[in-house]
Amino acid sequence: MGQLGESRNLTVGYLGPPGTFTEQAIYSQPDLAAMNHRPINSIIDVLKAVSSGEVDLGLVAIENMIEGSVTATLDALAFDTDLYIQREVIIDVNLNLLARPGVRMESIERVRSYPVAHAQCRSFMAERLPDAVFEAANSTADAARNLAGSTDVATAVIAPVRSAEVYGLEVLAADIADHAENQTRFVLVREGVIAAPTGHDKTSMVIYQRSDVPGSLIGILQEFAARAINLTSLQSRPTKASLGQYCFLIDCEGHIADEVVADALRNLSMKTTRVKFLGSYPSASADHHDHLMNEVELRKAVSWIEDLRGRIGS
Repeated sequence: MGQLGESRNLTVGYLGPPGTFTEQAIYSQPDLAAMNHRPINSIIDVLKAVSSGEVDLGLVAIENMIEGSVTATLDALAFDTDLYIQREVIIDVNLNLLARPGVRMESIERVRSYPVAHAQCRSFMAERLPDAVFEAANSTADAARNLAGSTDVATAVIAPVRSAEVYGLEVLAADIADHAENQTRFVLVREGVIAAPTGHDKTSMVIYQRSDVPGSLIGILQEFAARAINLTSLQSRPTKASLGQYCFLIDCEGHIADEVVADALRNLSMKTTRVKFLGSYPSASADHHDHLMNEVELRKAVSWIEDLRGRIGS
């Protein structure tokens, strides 16, 4: 994981309240767990707090295995802030049915949660609580916090087990999601600092294509293919400038310190409207091509060309 200096003196902002999956992701990282933590009301507010210096770092969700990309995070990083990703954190997302101590399943008349979490538990709800009324909450942890502060014995919430620990609730049923292997990927962001290379890295960027040039997307992809750089993610987002204009958010293997990656970005900056660099950082993925071999091959090729040029007569 990336080095963050004197971690205990830093503050990391995250989507609150305490008990969210984002807080769970913080506690999965020993150095982040040792920091000061500040719960914040929304993803965009987390990123703005980092930009303003209110907090030193921010941890935000960027992708879920079932629901896909978190567009609020993508758009904020692409358009609203100038922050660098320091690392990615992937955690298992397990949803549970929680209630106040002593409450039994048969007494549940209402289930409260974040709508996305509730939608991931349709099979359980249909089988075990078909008559329960669903009530929407701002987040899974917010639902748990509100229930813990009440005397309600007819309501349960769908939330992570961390919420049960934080708010003193009991688990009525564990792992109730329709897809048991669900995971969420988070990114840690900071202002002005690019993480040091580890040899097992990713680089993220936003590329604004020239709208009046045919085949511009193919031209972008060819810069990576020509250097055998593997893309791990390619998404398009509207630029919000005019209808039909899109930019591309790309993750590739390698670090900007690697010459092959730097060379690709150098060429892209010349042939596109703009390249916004979002960071090079340690990859959390076990599957990773050997981009360092590409680096070695490039250096050999550069040396060969220089040798040939040195033989040119005057």
